[in-house]
Amino acid sequence: MAPLPGTPEHPLRVAVVGSGPAGFYSAGHLLSAKEVTVEVDLFDRLPTPFGLVRAGVAPDHPKIKSVTRVYEKTAARPGFRFFGNVEVGKDLSHAELKAHYHAVIYAVGAQTDRRMGIEGEDLPGSWAATEFVAWYNAHPDYRDLKFDLSCRRAVVIGNGNVAMDVARMLLLPREELEGTDTADHAIHPMADSGIEEVVIVGRRGPAQAAFTNPELRELGELTDADVIVYPEEVELDDHSARSIEGEGEITARRNVEILTDYSRREPAGKRRRVVLRFLRSPVAIHGDGKVEAVELVRNELDHGGEGALIAKATGDHETLEAGIVFRSIGYRGVPIEGVPFDDWKGAIPNEEGRIIDPKAQHAIPGEYVVGWIKRGPSGVIGTNKRDAQETVDHLLEDMAEGRLPEPADADPRSIEALIAERKPDFVSFAGWQLIDAAEVAAGEPRGRPRVKFTRLEEMIEAAGRRSG
Repeated sequence: MAPLPGTPEHPLRVAVVGSGPAGFYSAGHLLSAKEVTVEVDLFDRLPTPFGLVRAGVAPDHPKIKSVTRVYEKTAARPGFRFFGNVEVGKDLSHAELKAHYHAVIYAVGAQTDRRMGIEGEDLPGSWAATEFVAWYNAHPDYRDLKFDLSCRRAVVIGNGNVAMDVARMLLLPREELEGTDTADHAIHPMADSGIEEVVIVGRRGPAQAAFTNPELRELGELTDADVIVYPEEVELDDHSARSIEGEGEITARRNVEILTDYSRREPAGKRRRVVLRFLRSPVAIHGDGKVEAVELVRNELDHGGEGALIAKATGDHETLEAGIVFRSIGYRGVPIEGVPFDDWKGAIPNEEGRIIDPKAQHAIPGEYVVGWIKRGPSGVIGTNKRDAQETVDHLLEDMAEGRLPEPADADPRSIEALIAERKPDFVSFAGWQLIDAAEVAAGEPRGRPRVKFTRLEEMIEAAGRRSG
């Protein structure tokens, strides 16, 4: 019988799949565990780490991106390795990870968007907000997309922070875009766009909107656009008014206060405008071969019991002319072969981070989950720190209780040799640091934080590797 892992002679070996905040926080908690020797291998299908901090945070929010300094400290710890440009499910299987590690933590996020399920959703000019965000953030999978921004009005469906980011990025003037790390291929189309108005549509009222106070305030600080809120749309029904009472609802209450302030502002006559509409849902997208209009229905809030306020459609319809539509109504995870998946929730079934076998209804030894693929797409970057701590605490508890399976080959050299054979152009953390330095150097003469590579081949070459 093999000794329990966690000693210097027999380290606990953990694979973490996904190098966004949830993955890095998991690695950090593991490597800082007291009186336990841990080795963590962090995998990502891209050559670059940090997940949505790199590919999702809006370029005009550089302070948020500074959280990567915390992750860099984790990467510098003894026992940490990064394998970038390695896709689990393609280059390595789940079963192979189980054969080389005591535990596997999936931190792969919610990689696809939820659809609206309405007529015209697939017309050219109808996009997932995630596609646009990835495009302007230089994600290599999306760099060749073409967005027609020649229209006068854009409509963004959804009331979360991603919807706000999309609206704001569409309205930034050239000089502000050029001071960010926005992808080079996106700056000119956005700066030269014909868009004069962005309409953000929420199916429920202002008290139920999911955006945070800073995101909402930023709309009122746009240099090139007035923010428009119609007074009648911030009048709360009785249920909504009661829902924002109490200390626990301070974010929602402050959102309502900010929106009420906007509704009382006189427009300053700026070149563009952003309009926030509430209690509206899209029922169809119309157009002859491309998006030309969005049909909305007005909603009323119904108290559905258990505190839920449900948006119910009335018979009151309106149509907005628009040339482009972005849906931002939620995100879903993508199944991984060999790992249970809850298709209804779009997440991996689990109990506090332990992956559950849906048939047997018990935890699968050595398999864990963290982040959006664990809890669904909710929370901010910092939410993942607490979330990861919960999962890691259970993993370490299972280790101490002898519940982790002993892998067939826990030698760290074995998995590295397998990766080198399958994916000789894998990128280490030192390779990522070379990519990082090259991007920063390219940005310096232009007064930009960095100029991002947008092709895998460019990244691999900058990392000192040769594409297989």
